[in-house]
Amino acid sequence: MNIDMIGPAIVLGLGCLGSAIGCAIGGMASHGVMSRVDENHGKFIGMSAMPSSQAIYAFVLMLLMKNAIQANTLSGVAGIGIGTSVGLAIMVSSIYQGMCAATGIQAAAKQPAVFGKCFAALGIVESFSLFAFVFALLLI
Repeated sequence: MNIDMIGPAIVLGLGCLGSAIGCAIGGMASHGVMSRVDENHGKFIGMSAMPSSQAIYAFVLMLLMKNAIQANTLSGVAGIGIGTSVGLAIMVSSIYQGMCAATGIQAAAKQPAVFGKCFAALGIVESFSLFAFVFALLLI
């Protein structure tokens, strides 16, 4: 393995780890609510899957970083710095989005009218991953 590829591996690993944790948090809330509510289970499952989208940012960034390193426009050390910092931002955002999804699921089970409104908070949390992704693109 080329040691220069550590940065792309870090961003992908942290991004996917965060998405998995976030989806697990949302999924656990969804399971709890589905045991008490007789309908609209798909809505709860959909909300619990929201953190998975952030793994896509990590995947795309990993590919772009790999290509930039191979083209010698990005050094391996810079790749490690970008991969670690952006990977952590994506990971933390994914985890907190999962927590936000969990409370949104619980709120919508009690008060179905708030379901759509809960997506505003989920979008705000996800925007920080998107900001980190865009800033990384500017650095590559």
